Amino acid sequence: MTDILMPKATAVWLVDNTSLTFDQIADFCGLHPLEVKGIADGEVARDIRGADPIANGQLSREELDKAQNNSKYRMKAQKSRHAELLKPVKKAPRYTPVSRRQDRPDAIAWFIRNHPEVADSQIARLLGTTKATIDQVRNRSHWNAANIKPVDPVTLGLATQLELDAVVRKAAEKKAKDDARRGIVDGPTLEPASETGAAFAEDDQPYEAERPLFDQGEDDED
Repeated sequence: MTDILMPKATAVWLVDNTSLTFDQIADFCGLHPLEVKGIADGEVARDIRGADPIANGQLSREELDKAQNNSKYRMKAQKSRHAELLKPVKKAPRYTPVSRRQDRPDAIAWFIRNHPEVADSQIARLLGTTKATIDQVRNRSHWNAANIKPVDPVTLGLATQLELDAVVRKAAEKKAKDDARRGIVDGPTLEPASETGAAFAEDDQPYEAERPLFDQGEDDED
């Protein structure tokens, strides 16, 4: 049977506006008959406003009439025209134009150098890349390692400033919690991505600069 939107609200409306039995209402709404009885007695869903299943397209008037004329009849729900609108939309994988894909290693290198606290899973999701590519950049085993230099993803057009700041902020908050749990309270303050990005967008130092790239670790938490 089609899942009913707002089952308790629908049950409230059916109790108040029809002569259906508790069993019929319970079957249609996916509730237990005792829950429907509780609604009728005012013990359950007292503050819930009834939702008309006919108005929202989940039940036809013909089905309701059949059920009211036959207590053994079980109503069949229709697919609500609102259901598709309320259904959560899964976010599609980030698409990166072919012309910009060659810039991903530079953006990865920027994260590794400036924000090692950002998990590989977060980098992969933001840049539309893979953990394998991140590992290759970090280990300098990437086929183009000699030409990779850190450039922030906003400058490269791979992310917006808001997206970048959100990722860095989330990683910084997690790091602060982990440090507090380990008793580490003092340390360098992480700069906003908007500030570090501007600085390294103009950095012409080669990727083989003296500053080492630190291992990310195994933290894949989103």
